[in-house]
Amino acid sequence: MNHYAGIDVSLECSSVCVVDANGKIEREAKVASEPEALTAWFRSLGFDLERIGLEAGPLSQWLFAAMKAAGLAVELLETRHVRDAFKAMPVKSDRNDARGIAQLMRLGWFRSVHCKSMSAQETRALLTARKLVQSKLRDVENSLRGILRGFGLKVGKTTERGFAGRINELVAGHLHLQMISGALLAVREALRKEFAAFEKQTRRMVRSDPQARLLTSVPAVGPIVALTYASAIDDPGRFTSSKRV
Repeated sequence: MNHYAGIDVSLECSSVCVVDANGKIEREAKVASEPEALTAWFRSLGFDLERIGLEAGPLSQWLFAAMKAAGLAVELLETRHVRDAFKAMPVKSDRNDARGIAQLMRLGWFRSVHCKSMSAQETRALLTARKLVQSKLRDVENSLRGILRGFGLKVGKTTERGFAGRINELVAGHLHLQMISGALLAVREALRKEFAAFEKQTRRMVRSDPQARLLTSVPAVGPIVALTYASAIDDPGRFTSSKRV
């Protein structure tokens, strides 16, 4: 008899449920959210599983890739599809979610999604970190402008390199403002340094990625857009038609 499993992934422990072809629950457990622990638990069942499903999420791609490499028949499920299937569930819990996913795998009522390659995930992580540093850099600059404006000191238009000099010029003679601006300018300088490092890394990644490098040949397409698009597509071969991109 065929067996199917569902995993509701959580940060520390995941709820796992195994059902048979008739939908009867065979096994349930809480297993550490680690590939080795989950793989060992499924191996200990004593029977093969037709399909194992887990909902796409922050930890899911990592678990999916490792379990797939271990030879398990695992599927990564589209989040919205699973959520819609569970809307009628009277009591929502990790245990019930695992049961629901197991039943979806048994019935075949699921839609698999692509698991991004490690290189694509690394690119996305770099772009996310770069955007965060850029956002905090702008926050520090805007905060400085806002603080000084309250004292009638207007920064006005300035350049990246001339910003610190303009701030120091305005706070000259204001002891407390000098202390405040000095601390914020030090933070800004640290952020600028790290942001410049991210910029260099993105350009290196574009030069080493054939798809991203090709995209930059399109007018108005720079390194950030090219890497974002290339990491989103990941494997062009998975699209049978341009309409599905």
